[in-house]
Amino acid sequence: MSNSLLARMPMPAKLGAALAVALLAAACGSSGGSGSQSSTPAATGAGVVITTASSSAGQFLTDGSGHAVYLWSKDSMNHSACSGPCAGAWPPMIANGKVTASGGAVASDLGTITRSDGTKQVTYDGHPLYYFAGDTGAGQVTGQGSNGFGAKWWLVAPTGSAITAASVSVSGSTSTPTSGGGYGGY
Repeated sequence: MSNSLLARMPMPAKLGAALAVALLAAACGSSGGSGSQSSTPAATGAGVVITTASSSAGQFLTDGSGHAVYLWSKDSMNHSACSGPCAGAWPPMIANGKVTASGGAVASDLGTITRSDGTKQVTYDGHPLYYFAGDTGAGQVTGQGSNGFGAKWWLVAPTGSAITAASVSVSGSTSTPTSGGGYGGY
C-alpha cells in the first residue's frame, strides 16, 4: 500500500486535479513558438479578407472585421523576424484558407509565407502582416509608430507602403505610440 499524496486523495479531488492538468495543457499546447494566435481575429475561420479603412493619414489595411494590421520595419521581403514574445505582443495575421482583397486592397499584392511553426502568415506587397495585442477592437490603431522589439510598427497603405504618420485618427480615436508598444520596450 502506497502512502503517496495521490493514493490518499479522495476520488473527486483526483478527478479535479486531472481536469486542471488537462485544461492547462490545452491552454499552453497551441502556441507553437509564434505567440498566442487564438485571440487574433483572423486565426479562426476558413478565409481572410484584407480591406481598407479611412484615417487622418489616408486609407490603411484592416481585416474584414475592421481590425488594423501592421508591418514591422525589421522584417525583410517575405520573411518575418517576429517570434516568441514579439509574436505574443504582435500576433501574426494567420490564414487558414483563402486570402481575398476587398475595398481598396489589391488582390495581386496578397500572399502568404510559412512561419517556423508551419502556419501561413498573410503578406501584402511582401510585408508580413500583424495585429497589435493592444488594439482591442475594430478601428483602433494604438500600435501605430510603436518602437516595440527594436524597430517601428506601422499601418499599411493600400499601396503596400508604411504609413509613418506619428499620430493617426480613426473615427474619433487617436493612436498614442509608445516606445515599447505597450510591452515593456523589448
